[in-house]
Amino acid sequence: ALRANFDLTEIQAKAILDMKLQRLTGLEKEKILNDYKETIQKIEYLKSILASKELQNQIIIDELLEIKKKYGDERRTEIVYRNEDFSIEDLIANEEVIVTISHKGFIKRTPAATYRRQRKGGRGSIGATSYDDDFVERVFQASTHNHILFFTNKGKCFKVKIYDLPEGGRNAKGRSIANVIPIESDEKATAYLPIKEFEEGKYIFMATKRGVVKKTELKAFANVRSSGIRAIILKENDDLINAVLTDGSNDIILATRNGLACRFRESETRPMGRTAAGVKGINLNEDDRVVSLVAITRPDEQLLIIGEKGLGKRSRYEDFRLTKRGAKGVKTMHITEKTGKIAQVLTALDSEDLVVITHKGILIRQPVKDIRTIGRNTQGVRLIKLDPDDAIADVTTVSRQENKDNGQEENDEAKNGDNANNSLNF
Repeated sequence: ALRANFDLTEIQAKAILDMKLQRLTGLEKEKILNDYKETIQKIEYLKSILASKELQNQIIIDELLEIKKKYGDERRTEIVYRNEDFSIEDLIANEEVIVTISHKGFIKRTPAATYRRQRKGGRGSIGATSYDDDFVERVFQASTHNHILFFTNKGKCFKVKIYDLPEGGRNAKGRSIANVIPIESDEKATAYLPIKEFEEGKYIFMATKRGVVKKTELKAFANVRSSGIRAIILKENDDLINAVLTDGSNDIILATRNGLACRFRESETRPMGRTAAGVKGINLNEDDRVVSLVAITRPDEQLLIIGEKGLGKRSRYEDFRLTKRGAKGVKTMHITEKTGKIAQVLTALDSEDLVVITHKGILIRQPVKDIRTIGRNTQGVRLIKLDPDDAIADVTTVSRQENKDNGQEENDEAKNGDNANNSLNF
């Protein structure tokens, strides 16, 4: 009846019927009229919002200002408008670490703070755990923001940030270098160079087993793809044996398997680009090959010459006559059936140890200072006694670890306070 008489909708008619009888009396007429007017005004206001973009924006602004007034505080973050100025390195703390590389190619980094300082003559602490016949071959301290360059026998170079190396405790084995850089199955790293800055006046000096040498500016390796770059163009059946960091004024020594060594000035080799093939460093016979590249960087360095049959000696590098690049060189050892061919020639200091490994896995470690210093045209002294069918596979020098027990406990170092002579034990 309401809908028929007053042209109301079903919802309006139900709303009237739901009202209490007392609200329909004269006493409630004024309140109902006021509610009606307010509703009509609200409808008009909401329609105006829907029809005006400016009004919508103003409402949003007013509400945000109200939230700012109620909850706002000082900004705690920095807004960066150019994302190219941001790198993952900005999130990594620049701290000192110890990088260790084992003879079998396992690498890791350990925070330098892990190695506590002790008094001179203390017992020391374990720096790395040996596995089978493996041992720590290279140890150096670097910052997490520094780089390390890997050079492989195939002539490629890889660059890795120190913070990208696997982190491990003092007793950890580390991770294989093959899992750190994408090398092939028949490829191996032959040189590791920690680099702080790619500065002017520094060079990478390389040598191959066929006697080719090459000098390239260090800054040429500042930008290296993750897949590596070509450091030297190698001819067929040639391998990169070593790469060293020089300052352009060092003496270079190339040693061959047949017992010859060519010493020449580094300045005789001009700097070349990365894709160059290099120049002749030593004049080789058909049956000979280069086994060692040595750069003399300190006046107190001596040369260790090791034969395949376990004989070796120390010689002063001044005993090797200075020749021109590309010469045949001078004799390093008197080669006989007793000595065998030259296994390795390397620099050494009295403060280091010599580690010798045979093809059968026998390993011996001895102080360098105990090896006799003799002339070039000699056979050397016995360093290791080998089986008739065994031979030297590889040799290297490592920092000496003198773990002497002086009967003092760790807490004794606190007795002398600042008067203690501290040293970093690896």
